[in-house]
Amino acid sequence: MSTACPICGKPVVAAFRPFCSKRCADLDLQRWFTGRYVVPGADEDEENPSSTDFGAE
Repeated sequence: MSTACPICGKPVVAAFRPFCSKRCADLDLQRWFTGRYVVPGADEDEENPSSTDFGAE
């Protein structure tokens, strides 16, 4: 288990794990909201159309 905050490198505080403070936890959340962090997904194919595709043919 990591004992360093992934944002600033300071020691982890149990109340904010895996971060050292509410500030670092909020910075991480802000990075997700602004799109700085992205989880790659699979490309959609013909069998799994997007929810916005209403099957217009």
